[in-house]
Amino acid sequence: MNSTSVSAPATTAALAPLAVESDLQIAGDILSVQHLLQPAREHPATVAEFVGLARSIAANRAEWEHLVRYDATARWYHRLRTGPGYEVWLLSWVPGQGSGRHDHGASSGVLTVLDGELTEHGPRGPLALGSGAQRVFAPGYAHEVVNDTLEGAVSLHVYFPGLTEMPMHGCSPAHREHVPA
Repeated sequence: MNSTSVSAPATTAALAPLAVESDLQIAGDILSVQHLLQPAREHPATVAEFVGLARSIAANRAEWEHLVRYDATARWYHRLRTGPGYEVWLLSWVPGQGSGRHDHGASSGVLTVLDGELTEHGPRGPLALGSGAQRVFAPGYAHEVVNDTLEGAVSLHVYFPGLTEMPMHGCSPAHREHVPA
């Protein structure tokens, strides 16, 4: 009779503690995984549900279209809605207006272009966002949003938790200055 014994290899390395990951970290770009998107709930709690909330508001033009104003001197914004742990903002952008390079502190967010086109300047370079486009970002994500077109644009921003800070960063990727080496 032939017997084989198998033993687990001995290791001397300590196991790293497990980190809790958010659904955004697990899924990557949630917008590219359509089956993870969920319809809006009265009180969203996940990234996918906040995306659903933004989509439902975007689809209901009667809720926001009459509120939009364009201001040539400063970006116009209006808090459209608040809920437990989140807030929704409506913004307009005249040609040439931009946000400046910033992050959203401890808040995650969903940016949805409602009308026109905006350009997001983020870590991977510029990205043109036409009407209906959405972007999801995690806390600390730094970017700049600019209206590079000759027409006005409107966007919807959902922040969770609600936006309490928006630290500005010195260098704007849309308008980089040449710095000698």
